[in-house]
Amino acid sequence: MESYLWFLLIAIATVLSPGPGVILTLTNAIRYGMSGAIGGILGIAFGTFIVAGVSATSLGILLATSTVAFSIMKFIGAAYLIYLGIKLWRSPAAKIDPKGVAIKSRKRQFSEGLTLQLTNPKAVFFFMSIFPQFVDFSSNHVGQFVLLVVTYSSLVVLIHLLYAHLAKSARSWLSSDKGGRMVNRLGGGTFMCFGVGLASAGK
Repeated sequence: MESYLWFLLIAIATVLSPGPGVILTLTNAIRYGMSGAIGGILGIAFGTFIVAGVSATSLGILLATSTVAFSIMKFIGAAYLIYLGIKLWRSPAAKIDPKGVAIKSRKRQFSEGLTLQLTNPKAVFFFMSIFPQFVDFSSNHVGQFVLLVVTYSSLVVLIHLLYAHLAKSARSWLSSDKGGRMVNRLGGGTFMCFGVGLASAGK
């Protein structure tokens, strides 16, 4: 595909942009370290595969054309974001043990990241609106589609790992009582704002 480079640049900019997934990765990295963020990152990346697949099916078309279906998906996603925000806001500051810190199970981290991605209808519309512009349907479009999905999902993993590494470098200060409360309030407030914004967004 001649336009693959353009897709790559757009995908990088999109993944780099702050969003619920980035906030989740930063929060997990600060509270639990790199190991505690990997599960969520993989969940978000796997959710990308699923969302991309949905965008190519009748469900994707339904979400794009049905106000009712869009509203249901939108409010499920909004409710989940607000739930995560309240939960994080009320959490105590993380305590750092020089010998290590308790980490959420990878399964739980993966589930959070996956759910976050699957309940975000905007991701479906991103794939539905962006992908067709970079696929030549006169040739093997299935192969092209797979390449774009793998590229985007790989970027999610790489960029989120970078975010997690940057957050880890500030972990000691941010996990102090003062810094921990700041992280929890900022992260929780951001999640809730995303949730309210999603719920109030029009189709």
